[in-house]
Amino acid sequence: MTERLTKPLLAVAAPALALVAAFALTSLVLIIAGDPTGEVWSTILTPPEARNVVNVVNAATVYYLSALAVAIGFRMNLFNIGVDGQYRVATFAAAVVAGEAWLPGILGTVLAVLAAVLVGAAWAGIAGVLRASRGVSEVISTIMLNFIATSLVAYSLRRVAVREEGSNIIGTREIPAESRVPGLPLLGEVNGEIYGFVVVAALCGAGYWFLLNRTRFGFDLRATGQSPEAAVASGVNVKRMIVTAMLLSGGVAGLVGLPILLGSAYTYGSTFQSGIGFAGIAIALLGRNHPVGIALGALLFAYLEEQSNPLQILVDVSPDIVKITQGIIVLTVVISYEVVRRYGQRVEQRRVAQALERPEGERAGVTT
Repeated sequence: MTERLTKPLLAVAAPALALVAAFALTSLVLIIAGDPTGEVWSTILTPPEARNVVNVVNAATVYYLSALAVAIGFRMNLFNIGVDGQYRVATFAAAVVAGEAWLPGILGTVLAVLAAVLVGAAWAGIAGVLRASRGVSEVISTIMLNFIATSLVAYSLRRVAVREEGSNIIGTREIPAESRVPGLPLLGEVNGEIYGFVVVAALCGAGYWFLLNRTRFGFDLRATGQSPEAAVASGVNVKRMIVTAMLLSGGVAGLVGLPILLGSAYTYGSTFQSGIGFAGIAIALLGRNHPVGIALGALLFAYLEEQSNPLQILVDVSPDIVKITQGIIVLTVVISYEVVRRYGQRVEQRRVAQALERPEGERAGVTT
């Protein structure tokens, strides 16, 4: 098999192997639990209706931003486990700013987005500074900051919240209609609208790719992640790169809750969606930190969650089986990519060895 065919096949083999393994392992779990395996997969794999497609795209938009924030840290070999806390404080700040209507219309929207980015970056920057100046693991500090963020937002919410009539739910002031982000029609107006913030998410993905692959900063960031010692030898300020990478990661994390805030909820309350940051970690791993891979991973997670809704009603199976499936997919992806990587190395070593055995005149075009 030629090298031209080997690389594309290996690239496809890893995700294919992961999905097959995830399907088999999840089926085994269903069999052990005594659940109807065929009916479960039939329900999950049934093509969704148009309104469900809208829900999938909306959820994927949020997951995509969360995974991008995580991926920025991963490329620097930093594990930003604090996206959940960063988007909470950032979304709360954006809700307060937009709800006060200090600026009219789209200016108020822009101000809210800037507030979210700055607050998210500042919250993540704490962990970056601790890592750069004191050597504190960002895993530990970001986990602790998640707890602090949850308590801080809960306390602050009670100070500024407005209680809904006839309800125990509290929330910030509702964002004025002129400062909301309008939705975009998908498959016709009657089927619902997707978040208009999907455009911002797409721009973030494009910016992430350009920054990492077409700029000196992106090269330094990737080089530092792969070998801090080599980066120092080439003149890179590693401590500055750590802080900058965490600031960027936190800035993107600050955008995570805005599709929901500006597109459907229009207020930050005690029932605002949680857990988005932890889903982003799994999706970033699934997408191998590549913007296109992350998009596919976000769509897959959103699709599985949307299709899990009728499981309990139609099949009498807990929808938590989807969470098991998601976890298995992440594990199998990590394992399958490592298996395929090692196989590719053996193929390359075999090819080089065969080339070296040839007469010197036949080695043209072979690189070691």
